Amino acid sequence: MGVRIVGSVLVRNEDLFVEQAVRNVVDFCDAVHIVDHLSDDGTWGIVQSLAREFDHVDARRSANSAVAHELLAPYAGTSTWVLGVDGDELYDPFGLQELRADLGRGAHADVFRLKAHVLNCAELDHAACTASGWLAPPSRPVTKLFNFAAVESWRESPDPLQGGKIDFRSGFDWETKRDLATTTTWSSDPLRLLHVCFLRRSSREELVDGWARANLDESREYDRTLFGRLRRVLRRPRRAPHLVELERRGTNWKREWYARGNRVVVDASRFLSS
Repeated sequence: MGVRIVGSVLVRNEDLFVEQAVRNVVDFCDAVHIVDHLSDDGTWGIVQSLAREFDHVDARRSANSAVAHELLAPYAGTSTWVLGVDGDELYDPFGLQELRADLGRGAHADVFRLKAHVLNCAELDHAACTASGWLAPPSRPVTKLFNFAAVESWRESPDPLQGGKIDFRSGFDWETKRDLATTTTWSSDPLRLLHVCFLRRSSREELVDGWARANLDESREYDRTLFGRLRRVLRRPRRAPHLVELERRGTNWKREWYARGNRVVVDASRFLSS
């Protein structure tokens, strides 16, 4: 059996972009697992519609976001690449087809994960098919494409592909990675990503001071079950040290990470065509 590609989509209240996000990767993937984290906007209806349209799209709801990673655990140790897709991440479907062919020929089998160019988008003009924002690099990249052949097992990640317990095969570790941004340009990178992190992602959402809300994994609200709520109370979870430091300095950390360098305008037509 050849290389398999699986998409992992965890969403909550993403009804403005989730359909585009999934459509942009559906031809790249042999299977797509979508977990809706109890959205109360139109996200769940959109996700259900996509699952009815595409036989290889699986959709379910869960109060515990760890379920999204549990669906990926069986792929460990197999010739599978897993792409993590958030509801605010629009990949270039044409570039992904080029990458699919490369992965099928064994490209990048020597690394555990791939990174790529990202445009952290603050303005998206559908009429003109342009996007404006800040590129990574120098901003923080968010691409999540993992080689599951590099691990024996990957267990207990609270959010899919975000750490947890990983048993690596010999020669691999978390830092065994390749950044396509070092060998390509924004225009030629097949894994490039339009990250609409500064835009409204839900019809129920309001911008605060012109900026959008945190992502699901930034909210610390992974598990909405009674057990999850109790565990958060008992553990009294703290903000990660680097976020605490940014907040102490009075810095909006999302802007600090995602709005570095000069603001640029790019052609967004390929991201909006699916």
